Order: sequence, then C-alpha cells, then structure tokens
Amino acid sequence: MNPCTKIPRQDFLRYAGVGSASLLTAAVALRSSAQAAPGPRPERSAPNLEIELRPSPTEVSLLSGRPTRVWSYRGKVLAGDPSSLQALPGSYLGPIIRVRRGQSIRVHLINGIEQPTIIHWHGLHVPARMDGHPRYAIAPGQRFVYDFEVTNRAGTYWYHPHPDMLTGPQAYYGMAGLFLVSDDEERALNLPSGEYDVPLVIQDRTFDAGNQLIYLEGAGMIGQMIGFLGDRILVNGHPDFVLPVATRAYRLRLLNGSNSRIYKLAWSDGTPMTIIATDGGLLEHPVRRAYVTLAPAERVELWADFSRHQVGSELVLQSLPFSGTMSTGGMGGMMGGGMMGGGMMGGGFSGGQALPDGAEFPVLTVRVARRETEARTLPARLSTFSRYRLEDAVNRDHPRRFYLAMQAMRWGINGREFQMTAVASDEIVKLGTQEVWELVNDASRAMMAAMAHPIHIHNLQFQVLARESTRDAEEASRTLGGGFLDGGWKDTVLVLPGQRVRLLLKFQDYTGLYLYHCHNLEHEDMGMMRNYLVQR
Repeated sequence: MNPCTKIPRQDFLRYAGVGSASLLTAAVALRSSAQAAPGPRPERSAPNLEIELRPSPTEVSLLSGRPTRVWSYRGKVLAGDPSSLQALPGSYLGPIIRVRRGQSIRVHLINGIEQPTIIHWHGLHVPARMDGHPRYAIAPGQRFVYDFEVTNRAGTYWYHPHPDMLTGPQAYYGMAGLFLVSDDEERALNLPSGEYDVPLVIQDRTFDAGNQLIYLEGAGMIGQMIGFLGDRILVNGHPDFVLPVATRAYRLRLLNGSNSRIYKLAWSDGTPMTIIATDGGLLEHPVRRAYVTLAPAERVELWADFSRHQVGSELVLQSLPFSGTMSTGGMGGMMGGGMMGGGMMGGGFSGGQALPDGAEFPVLTVRVARRETEARTLPARLSTFSRYRLEDAVNRDHPRRFYLAMQAMRWGINGREFQMTAVASDEIVKLGTQEVWELVNDASRAMMAAMAHPIHIHNLQFQVLARESTRDAEEASRTLGGGFLDGGWKDTVLVLPGQRVRLLLKFQDYTGLYLYHCHNLEHEDMGMMRNYLVQR
C-alpha cells in the first residue's frame, strides 16, 4: 500500500511484470518538471465555500473479519455551509461535495499519503492551473490550494487523483468522490431530492485472504496492457450492496468509478431504464433504453419509480453480457486462448478469478422496504440548452484525427505517449473557436491489439456528432451500441475497436495546458494521455 517510485516510462512494463507489491513499495521521485513551483495564484475575493481535503491511509471494515487498508479523502468545511460535505458511512470514498452553479469555492488539498498526488475535478470547466494537471502534483506533506467558480450546469461530476503513472493505484485504493452541482433550472423540476436522490459509485475490486486489496498482482504485463478487472463489485464502497427504497420515484446517480471495467446495466425484470442526465447534466427530454452502456468515468442519472412494486420484493440492477471490446491482432498468440475468455485477462488476480470483461453479474439489489404514496411525475421536458452548430466549427470539413492504438506493446495517441508539458503542433487550439475532433480506433491498423477506449477530454463538455463502425466493430456495436447515450453533454466517450467517433467541442474562457486521455486508468498510466494547448 505504500506508494511507488516514479520510474521512467520506458521501464514501466518491465516493473509492472513483477506485480504491484514491488511497484508500490518503492520510493517516490517526482519529475523535475513536476517539481517546478506552480506560480502565484491570482487574487480572488473570499470564497463562499472553503474546504479541506486530505488523502490519508485508514482502515475500513468492508468484509467479515479484518478491516481493509485503504487511502481515503477526508474532508472538513473551513468556511461556508457545513452540509456542503456529505460523508458516505462506512465507505472509503471521499465526501460528496454539493455546490451551486455560480458558487466560488476554495479547496485545500493536503497530501497525507506517501507519494505525489493532485486532484482533477472531472467534468468541471476551470482554469488550467485548477484542473489537476500532473505537473502540479505535490509531494507528501505539501499543500495545493484550488480557487475557482463553479460554472457547470447542474449534474453529477466527480474528483479523483491525477498524478502521472500513479492515477490507477491511487484511485483503486480509494481516492475518489462525487461533486454534485445544482442550479435553478434543476430545482424548478422538483426532481426526487434528499434521501430519494441516491448517488451510486460502481467499482470492482479484488481482495486477498486477509481482506486486503490487490492491484495487478499476478497479472503482469498483460494485466497492465488490458486494464484492471476485479472479482468483486462494490457500490459506494460496499460489496453485496442493498438499496432499501419506498414505493415512490427516486433519482439514481450512477458513476462508473472502476479503473477499466465497462458495464451494460439493466433491470433484472426487463423494465426499461429511464435516463434523465448524462456526464454534463440533464438531457432535454427523458430517454428510455433497455440497457445503459457505462464506460469508466461516465455518469448517468436514472428516474426509477418503484411504486408498482410490493413491499418486500427485490429488483436487481445487473450488468448484462457483451463481447467485441477487444480485437487481438498479433496479441492473440501471446495471450493464449484461455486468457481471452476471462481469468487473467483483466488484471488484479491473486487469490480470486477476475470477472471477465463482458460477463453477466449482479451490481446491486433494490429492496422495497416500505410503502409511501406520492404524486410526483416524470417531467416531459427536463432542460433547455443551446447546442453547438457544426457549421460554426473552424475545421468542419477537416476534423482533427486522433488515432488510438498500441505500437511496440505500448498504448498511445497518434503514435505519441505522454510527456509532462509537450504539445505537438496538431494539439494546439484557439480560444473562442469550435472544432470537430475525430477519435479513430482502427482495429485493422493495430500492430498488436485494439481495445475499447473511454476517452476523456478535460475542461469542457462536448457533443457527439456521429459514430461510424467498420466490420471490426460489428460485435461490440451489436451488444453495446443500444446503450450509448450520445444525445446530451459529454466529457467521456467510449470508442469501440473499429469505430470512428466525431465530437464537436468549443474552447472558451480559459487558455493553458489541458489533458485528453484514455480513462482506462492502466492505459493512462502507461502513457495513453496527451496535452492540448488553448491559446489566444
């Protein structure tokens, strides 16, 4: 559990092969570029909410027997409304931060773990220095102060660590939390609130015989290249999660907080899922789907009405089977047939068999505990917002293309890996412009393998214009495509092997260096992350 040495990226796979025990007990060394002083903060007026977040080692009783050692964000309100922080009892997850649009906040990050860290506010539109770039990672015992105004629409956002090559293990051992924004438009809808507004963070984990978390031990190089898959599903930090409900409508906020696992979520009785929001907030109208595809870092909000269920009855939220999210190419022979069927295919694997990618399993159980009568109805219209127009994009006929591929056993974007402050000429954009970006996951061109990649772009919410699929994407599209929710605002999009996904983005308000990367955290730590520069 003691964090790791900062090692040269070219040696990363070699070290990963010996397992996380060796990797996580080595000493920490920051890159020289990350050690540079971040510079003075601009003067700001006093915030109306000031909080402290301190990641620290602690123990939590998750399974019967010995408590589990974790890292957890511990928070306290220094100034402002004490109810802005909401703890999840008995969980390793950080406190839920609840704010209003337009609110000015200050966050003191104090590093209480034994490796460098920094927080990224996932989905938020903030100045570059406030975004959690790895170059601002602070050493153990140091402090970083965030000052920003919340300009995002009402929605379900989150926060998690973002140091170079250490994001995967830090998030895995518990460092994550929800950041919920409200606004006037949302409040006018009279959606379920209070105890009927339920956040649900879905993660997979593997425990050893002593109830301690295992990360990539025994998985070697293949586990790192594929991504971590655990053998237990946890919700809000609890295994075998049961949600007691009343016979009324609920708002369920779902976050896929897993390192790499994709979920195909559906109700066990076949009831369609009613979706009211995605990554960037409320949809214009409710959408009904038989299932929802949720990749790492994606969020979805459901309207769930249990009024027709009998007290004492149960309903299961399950992940349905799917396939086609990996095309092996030259990797197939190396991996061996058995590994493709599950087992070690996804990583953390010591003392238990990982749930294979695309397996069917229960996620949580809803138990109808009491009867309540309520007249609340689902609004026919949820939100009104202005969409970007394709004709306003400066490159509408010539999209920027980003190829997602493995070469020489390493993941990259356009053949490049992450360098702390490096920006290529085709990664520079102009403030105030709209652009079309095309994410290309071309399985036929992959030298070793093609996988589904959840791509996250920092600092903005984008629109998905189109998906184009080749024959390589047929199986994954058939078994997952019906669950894509491309109609709202997004900050993370799943790109299947053989797919091209076109996005419409706008660069506004802030200049500076931001990130775009795969949110399979093992891929990100291996270098599947790049900078883009917004300049005037």
